Amino acid sequence: MECEFPTINATNDEIRSILADVKTIAVLGLSPDSSKDSYRVAQYLQNVGYTIIPVYPKEDTILGEQVYRSLEEIPVKVDMVNIFRKPDALDAIADACITRGDVKVFWAQKGIVNNEAAEKAKRAGMRVVQNHCSMVEHRMINT
Repeated sequence: MECEFPTINATNDEIRSILADVKTIAVLGLSPDSSKDSYRVAQYLQNVGYTIIPVYPKEDTILGEQVYRSLEEIPVKVDMVNIFRKPDALDAIADACITRGDVKVFWAQKGIVNNEAAEKAKRAGMRVVQNHCSMVEHRMINT
């Protein structure tokens, strides 16, 4: 997939509201490698008070939390998915969010855009953020 410009995206005020409202964040693609962006972002979010749920194909625990293999396996309510996956994976992730029915926010990290998946998530009632780092946005709001 070629790089896309996000045609569907939250405003700065919406991002501020999202970060104030969500409590539980499923981090899709959360690497156990502490040098990776997904790890550093999830660790930051955990340290500022969010409940982090790692979703990764291997490992049993990351950041002291039980790892799930898929979004579908998570047994508790998920407010937001924070996605560290390639853009072409976002269609299936949007479908999984819709199937769950409890995801309020579909957040694709910096450099990740899939407007088709974003439109699907938006039509299902989710707030959508693309090509923004949740850690950077949180820090900007709280400084």
